[in-house]
Amino acid sequence: MPKLSIIIPCYFNEANIPVTMQALVANEARFPPEVTFEYVLVDDGSGDGTVGALHAFRQQQPGKVRVVELAGNVGSYNAIVAGMAHATGDCNVIITADMQDPPELMVQMYAYWRQGIKLVIGNRQDRREDALTKLLANLFHSLMRRFALPNIPSGGFDYVLFDVQIREHIVRLQERNSNLFYLMTWLGYPYVNIPYVRSRREIGRSRWTLSKKLKLFLDSFLAFSFFPIRAISAVGISLGLIALIYGVYLVFLRLSGVQEPAGWTMLMVVLLFVSAFQMMALGIIGEYVWRGLDAARHRPLYVVKAVAEPTL
Repeated sequence: MPKLSIIIPCYFNEANIPVTMQALVANEARFPPEVTFEYVLVDDGSGDGTVGALHAFRQQQPGKVRVVELAGNVGSYNAIVAGMAHATGDCNVIITADMQDPPELMVQMYAYWRQGIKLVIGNRQDRREDALTKLLANLFHSLMRRFALPNIPSGGFDYVLFDVQIREHIVRLQERNSNLFYLMTWLGYPYVNIPYVRSRREIGRSRWTLSKKLKLFLDSFLAFSFFPIRAISAVGISLGLIALIYGVYLVFLRLSGVQEPAGWTMLMVVLLFVSAFQMMALGIIGEYVWRGLDAARHRPLYVVKAVAEPTL
């Protein structure tokens, strides 16, 4: 009997949990009768009553629910890896706790898995959010497709169903400062893409702040692309060629007896421009170096405070 593990990272989702869990349990009826379910709920250091809501659901669904409490907030991607490490299903689904993704799409995802597809992606074809959020999200995913991972679907995704084999790869890699979902496509398995429209969040407020979005962009881009380093080299070569041409021009003026232009203003502009570029280049290189240092320290992605196993 195939088991489906549903992994849900939770962070300040106290009000969402009862509604989300009710919808997920109701969704079980859409699956073939032979499928069994496991819910792996990971509390990512929430400061509200999320843990209590998770344990209440565990008592309501005996034998199905595993609650993993992390010692501190480590970010949703690391929390998902913690959930993957504790999952036991033959296939797995990652879904958010805020009910913006349709649970009924899991049935179609599962059908593809039964056909032998190891990775099924629920792709956000559109989202019911404000124009600025959609613009920034589309720009982010366009840059990733253009300069890092051309095989990812447009529009972004964080709603996936994947085989136990992919789960084992991800848990074994323990990759930090990266993008968990892009890492799944990087593994190289063929995938099926199912487009859908993401709903607006109805309960609570998002903790997905601008600073977290910027960090995700940097982590994703630097983890899968060397374009920034190559861009630094290209700009450096271009500036060197410009300096060489300008130097030849000044030598020509000196040999011709023409008075050289004073050019103090131009000299200062060039100096400031080159200095700014050097600082930017050092910053980009520093981001790569810091990520290498962070990986070399081998600190754990998360620390588990407690695990509540399914009740019998």
